Amino acid sequence: MVAVSRRIFLGGAAVASLGGGTGLFRGARLRERAKTVYATALDAPTEPMQIYHLGHSLVGRDMPAMLEQMAGEDHGYHSQTGWGTSLRDHWEPDVPIKGFDRENDHAQHRPARSAIGSGRYDAVVLTEMVEIADAIRYHDSAEYLGRWAKLAKAANPDCRVYLYETWHHTDDGNGWLTRIDRDLDKYWRNKVLYPALEAADVPIYLIPAGQVMAAFVRAMDAEGGIGGIISLHDLFTRDDKGRPDTIHFNDQGAYLVALTHYATLYHKDPRGLPHQLNRADGTPAATPSAEAARLMQEVVWDVVRAHPDTGVAA
Repeated sequence: MVAVSRRIFLGGAAVASLGGGTGLFRGARLRERAKTVYATALDAPTEPMQIYHLGHSLVGRDMPAMLEQMAGEDHGYHSQTGWGTSLRDHWEPDVPIKGFDRENDHAQHRPARSAIGSGRYDAVVLTEMVEIADAIRYHDSAEYLGRWAKLAKAANPDCRVYLYETWHHTDDGNGWLTRIDRDLDKYWRNKVLYPALEAADVPIYLIPAGQVMAAFVRAMDAEGGIGGIISLHDLFTRDDKGRPDTIHFNDQGAYLVALTHYATLYHKDPRGLPHQLNRADGTPAATPSAEAARLMQEVVWDVVRAHPDTGVAA
């Protein structure tokens, strides 16, 4: 197993960081409330979970299917996705969801409002659109995160609600790693998660996939590449001319994100999980080599335990 120091890969979004923000009174009050919410870790689930995934292509079909294979028999899931769809657009019945028919043409789709409102899920994972700053500015991100959370908890008081932190385009002019480090507090916590905690008055936890992506890239760079992965672009798809996509993960990236969901939802160390998995259609995925998978698993477990708002004990 590759030994990697946390000091190498945790980066700017440091351990147990619940601070930052504007310094205004409301911001300080929200952060203090968040510290109270996350002061005690959740109990680890004792049985396989039923999960609902709401979002877009950074959920996709294959990542939840990989999570199901990691979790094992009796884990189940349903989903609703669209093309770049915000939480607001999923909520509002009069707003068309781009790509709805195409993206939800599979057996795991269930309409979001009725599914989450049914109370059948142990956890609901909510995914905001990219770019997060635009979601906040134009799509009332905190408001709609709170609405979905209240719906889930009203239907099932034992349901756990999560916000899936994603990432930015790899060609972001401010720097991909810089933005992931900065925006965890600036946007995800202080402008989305913490205000939604107050508005909904229910706990909402974090799946820190963006942090894991950044941490793995740093760890991989420190090793000079590992198991055929030599740059962050090896986690993302490419077009037919070999040019890297700037936002959508490939099978290796989907595997890393599925590991992050597994560790957060189940409170389990992912080290030792299989690295050869299938896509949602049953075909073999081009998942990481055993060497790269071991590093991914180690990074995921360290990052998930480093942030109190995952609900996983340090």
